[in-house]
Amino acid sequence: MSSRVQAPAISNNLLLSIIEQMKLPFVQIARQAELAQLGLEPDYRSIRTLAENGIQLIDGYSLGVQLANLNSYELTPESVSVSSVLYEADQQLQSLARLYNIQLKLNIGGRFEPVLAHRQGLQAAIIGLASALIEALPSQSAGEQSTLQLATHRCRYGIVAGVYADLPSLSSDTLKRGRRLYGNSRQPLVTVSHTTGAGIFVADTIFKAMRLKLHISRHHRLYGLGVVLQPSSQLAMI
Repeated sequence: MSSRVQAPAISNNLLLSIIEQMKLPFVQIARQAELAQLGLEPDYRSIRTLAENGIQLIDGYSLGVQLANLNSYELTPESVSVSSVLYEADQQLQSLARLYNIQLKLNIGGRFEPVLAHRQGLQAAIIGLASALIEALPSQSAGEQSTLQLATHRCRYGIVAGVYADLPSLSSDTLKRGRRLYGNSRQPLVTVSHTTGAGIFVADTIFKAMRLKLHISRHHRLYGLGVVLQPSSQLAMI
């Protein structure tokens, strides 16, 4: 008889949060369409970026649902380079960062051995976290350009992959409150973001399905959200 470790069920609150989040790009795209109707040149690059970001959010939700429905033996991790995952995420996020006037940087703090993880899930989660902070940072920066880092570093428990910015209001209490309020509030992370922050909760769901935990993280005096991953070589020895 095989053992089964059931991931937490995905609540309707996550879907409600995504629906609320999707209103923003739809409104922005509609405004661009109005410009075209007035004979003005719409910003097609912005339209494409907003649409792609919305699709990524929906894809992340869909992936979270799929992973949550897998048995533990079906959710087979692979040996993954965290650096390559962060690089791919950076490439997909650059256009969104430019749209919000955010400087997106990679901070790979050295050479790290591969970790065991579900690559697609890890990348989707990082993109969800970063997208949410990209949308949040302009309201925190008082008109100055903000920087968001996709970074990895070693801690006593393993290798951390996360997203970091100058956001001292991002705390464990903020995340705990957000987990309690998302789906029921338009601003569950009210001290951090004016949006629903749905990407953060999509990432949280993906990590839970992968039997990992999203947590508040610090890196080089920056505040962020990250996950601790175990080196594949270490797991192979257990």
